[in-house]
Amino acid sequence: MANTPEQVQAQEKLAGIVLIASAALALIFANTGLADLYHSILEFKFGPEWPRFGVFSVEYWIVDGLMAIFFLLVGLEVKREWYEGRLATREARRLPIIAAIGGMAVPALVYLLTVGFDPHLQNGWAIPAATDIAFAIGVLAILGRYAPASIKLLLVTIAIVDDIGAVAIIALVYTADLNILALGAALGVTAIMGTMTLLGVRRLWPFIIAGLIVWYFTLASGVHATIAGVLVAMTIPLGRGEKSSPLRKLEHGIHPWVMFGVVPIFGFAAAGVELPKDMSALFSPLPLGIMLGLFVGKQIGIFGSIYAAIRLGLAPHPRGARWRQIYGAAVLCGIGFTMSLFIGKLAFPLHPEEVDAAKIGVLAGSLLSAIFGYLILRFGRVRPSANADMEAYRDVLHPRSKKEKGEVE
Repeated sequence: MANTPEQVQAQEKLAGIVLIASAALALIFANTGLADLYHSILEFKFGPEWPRFGVFSVEYWIVDGLMAIFFLLVGLEVKREWYEGRLATREARRLPIIAAIGGMAVPALVYLLTVGFDPHLQNGWAIPAATDIAFAIGVLAILGRYAPASIKLLLVTIAIVDDIGAVAIIALVYTADLNILALGAALGVTAIMGTMTLLGVRRLWPFIIAGLIVWYFTLASGVHATIAGVLVAMTIPLGRGEKSSPLRKLEHGIHPWVMFGVVPIFGFAAAGVELPKDMSALFSPLPLGIMLGLFVGKQIGIFGSIYAAIRLGLAPHPRGARWRQIYGAAVLCGIGFTMSLFIGKLAFPLHPEEVDAAKIGVLAGSLLSAIFGYLILRFGRVRPSANADMEAYRDVLHPRSKKEKGEVE
């Protein structure tokens, strides 16, 4: 049974609060007498010996294992939205694609201009290019009626396209030396899964077993193991128009586990950085570039792209959204927490001190974006009634026909 709009809003709000709490807890552990315990937990090794990596530590299980499930959910959501959801038509895709491109390119440019010509630091250009959809939607949920449904819809669609770009960056840029044989095996099993879909296989367990095999070969290939989640998602049968298709069942089944389990666990594992006693460290090139990329680059790239696209007639103005609210949503897109921290680990795998510096930049940029985005939307001039906003939110989740809305054809 589908959740009501009220239940969805409550879940989004709770997921945002849980994520914020997990990050705060990690910072407390890392900056108190619990720091040694925190690091010993993450460094504890257990399980089988894996190709190229040996025995996984807890941190590696989270980054290469649990986050593959996160990317599986991202892939499932993207596929559903692309074929029958918010991105199902060219018109619906145009504005979020333009906004997402601007929202990835400008932060990367701001970062590169800040770090200068250091070839090693330049490898972190993609860190401020990502948006944390869970965190941003959590802030919108906390805002409640001050963030109209049209803004939620705009932010979610931008974040979906942003996720596609982030996955492509991880696959193409942050990939170790390739094992062609293992990569071929991963793609071969993926092709078998696609054939299963074409042959009408509807049970999930064959896809789950095959998906684990794809994950193993992807791990062995040198491509980051999380990409396996996206590959698997693309093969799950959608069954357009079916309310109980395999894709919907899997998405519905893992969604709460990811939002209330995987994402907070990753937040706890990734956010535990020792804060510098001298805050001038925040203004060294690496953290400063990330902070400015997220807080300045994101809002300029997204809002500027949306403004230009609308003024040039490339896309219509989002219905029911004022320019100030669009700007507030663009600022919130600077919350890059989960994906930015993840890319930071990939950008500097052999330099933990730079990973920590990147974390400081991500935390600072995300915090600034969350606070200012909240204030812009909270104290904007427009305050729709609770009933009007909930009715609009119902239309976003369960669109009605023009006839049902009483509109003239």
